[in-house]
Amino acid sequence: MSRNLTPKGKIVRRLGVNIYGNPKFDRLLSEKPYPPGQHGSDRRRRETEYGRHLLEKQKVMFCYGLSEKQLRNYFAKAKAQKGQTGHNLLILMERRLDNVVYRLKFATTRTQARQFVLHGHVRVNGRKVNIASYIVKPGDVITVRDKESSKKLIERYMAEAVNRDVPAWISFTEADMTGKIERLPERTEIDTETDEQLIVEYYSK
Repeated sequence: MSRNLTPKGKIVRRLGVNIYGNPKFDRLLSEKPYPPGQHGSDRRRRETEYGRHLLEKQKVMFCYGLSEKQLRNYFAKAKAQKGQTGHNLLILMERRLDNVVYRLKFATTRTQARQFVLHGHVRVNGRKVNIASYIVKPGDVITVRDKESSKKLIERYMAEAVNRDVPAWISFTEADMTGKIERLPERTEIDTETDEQLIVEYYSK
């Protein structure tokens, strides 16, 4: 997808929620709880049904770093699966390799995790996988390339992500930097702040 150059602070203020999880954006929203721009603090949004649907879709797109086409494709896959489409959608995105790398604290942001995967630092079941959108499955083992440079990067990133926890659906052994997908995540274990039902309604029209 094309790179989005909009500052994350502006995106967070526009959406009104800290989709990136970084504490600095919580402080930003506390200090400036209004949209960016010269007249942001004076602006009164006229909330429409379409606007609410669009806002929820954008939250997920920016959070996971997806394009419109990618999100639409994920929705089609989620709809074809059994269960609630909205839950399936979020679970699919949580299973992306770049997100798993982020959840394992191998990177401080999903953008950083994507670069880490693309540059070939990650192994899945012992094989090099450099596709950020690769979908992991239960039983998959994620490790870091057996190179000193890769391991030093991970050590630095993990130190910066000390306040984040690895989710329960992934087991993690810090000593050898190994993660294993134990099961699929449940909706209650996904901290993405969105109303996924509105996304389902957006694409179902």
